[in-house]
Amino acid sequence: MYNSTMCSNSRATTTGKLTDVNFDTWVSGRCGSPRREVRIGPRFGVDVSLVDLPGDMVLAQTSDPLSLIPSLGLQESAWLSVHLMANDMATTGHAPQYGQFVLNLPPSLSTADFKAYWGYIDRYCTDIGIAITGGHTGFVAGQESTIAGGGTLTAVLPKATTRVSSMARVGDTLLVTKSAGISSAAILAMSFPHTVRDRCGVEIHREACNAFYQTSSLCDALAAVDIGEDRQAVSAMHDVTEGGVLGALHELAVASGNGAIVYHSQLPVAPAQAEVCAAFGLDPYSCIGAGAMIIACRPATAGPIISRLSQDRIPCAEVGRLCTSAEGIQLEKDGALIPFTRSQSDPYWAAFLNAYQTGLK
Repeated sequence: MYNSTMCSNSRATTTGKLTDVNFDTWVSGRCGSPRREVRIGPRFGVDVSLVDLPGDMVLAQTSDPLSLIPSLGLQESAWLSVHLMANDMATTGHAPQYGQFVLNLPPSLSTADFKAYWGYIDRYCTDIGIAITGGHTGFVAGQESTIAGGGTLTAVLPKATTRVSSMARVGDTLLVTKSAGISSAAILAMSFPHTVRDRCGVEIHREACNAFYQTSSLCDALAAVDIGEDRQAVSAMHDVTEGGVLGALHELAVASGNGAIVYHSQLPVAPAQAEVCAAFGLDPYSCIGAGAMIIACRPATAGPIISRLSQDRIPCAEVGRLCTSAEGIQLEKDGALIPFTRSQSDPYWAAFLNAYQTGLK
């Protein structure tokens, strides 16, 4: 939810999202005027806010940074800008409906490039049914960041079928779709193609690049909840971003006030993601993995959900279960249970910066 680097005593913290401790210390309880209709407000590990509306409806809202990454390209940057926000809304079990976009662009961006970038934003919003309702666009001196502003997606949804990650229940089975490390491997392969081809081979490079457009998990979420009349089969979902699959599982457990047992040997990782991450010294389970979705469901419905996803050619694996908070969050590895704590920073950022600074191509 909070992606910008925060400061304490005039010194920057570790880059990336806030930890649960920092969120509780710096943000929780400092969220403006309380209003009774706010059903779900800012919480660690919760992707979407919910505001009660008349007639058993809720207003769902989610915000994220927008990307403009020269090493990827305008089309790919627009894809990330739209779909990483849409992934958050997908955790409700519904698609986004409306979008507000704030663009703070570098003055060096040409008119042609702006038109191309915005054209792709328009296309991807159209594809998934988002009406762009407004925002702000400007050019800012000194703006050279790959974060080009921010956006907010909203939807008016039935209260009875709208989920957030804090709704996960003790005893739920935990599922993960697709593979760990999808976005990390794709962006590294696209940004450093010669290095990846040299270290991993042409085929692995191609597969990692092609997986870039698997970084949407909207279809995963909609397929998971579409398994018949049992509206309670899926209790909660959480998309995978910073901290990877393990970080997302940890966040869902914390958000719902539960513990978790995660089976390390069952965490899914495809060969392309495993090899590209290894080439840059990354654990694929702990680095940015947009495209995968965490699903908490009733144990009896895990099989039907996996089958339903398979019909849409979306791989899905059972990776653990939620337990009581007293049992903690533990990783089962090599027959032993190891207490698991989410890393304070995602190692992807350091790996990318090191590759860039050392001149990898």
